[in-house]
Amino acid sequence: MPVSHDDPLVLVCADLQVEYLIPGRRHVILDGDVTIIRCLELLALWRSNLWPVMHLKRIAEATWFNPSSRLTDWIAEAKPRPGEMTFEHALPSAYSSSRFADYLSSVRNLRCVLTGFSLDETILATAIEGFHRSHRYQVVTDAVACRQPGTSEAAVYRQSVVDVIANFATLQSSAELIRTSGAVAV
Repeated sequence: MPVSHDDPLVLVCADLQVEYLIPGRRHVILDGDVTIIRCLELLALWRSNLWPVMHLKRIAEATWFNPSSRLTDWIAEAKPRPGEMTFEHALPSAYSSSRFADYLSSVRNLRCVLTGFSLDETILATAIEGFHRSHRYQVVTDAVACRQPGTSEAAVYRQSVVDVIANFATLQSSAELIRTSGAVAV
């Protein structure tokens, strides 16, 4: 399906939670500081233009990700503001939230711009499931990150995940997205 600049963009901030930035935690993202800066730049752009923003929050019921812990809280700078949509999802795909699935099914011609953490879980699963529902996703390649799965080849692993996502979503850099933001008005 061709991309039309007339179709509204919604920024989808995936799992911007404290859990991913705490050293020593199982799901720590080692390049999380760099990624969060890019996510915050995009979030500021969307907010300044009053464009729609969605926040995804992982609430998995597992020993490694305790939903009652403060570690599942939003990163302070990325905390949703009034009027911004929030969806909690228990499984990797955001579509495990029935509210998220219902919302996207009810909106036509929406393009979702995915940023955030859990590249190898939430972002990958959501892009694939969205593709199968004919929803359109763009993944901002320098504003997404994944945990390093105990390998010295973290960059190769990350690039492999991005390469897989390219089969289901458009890839774009944050600089390119910001540069073209004048044509993105919703």
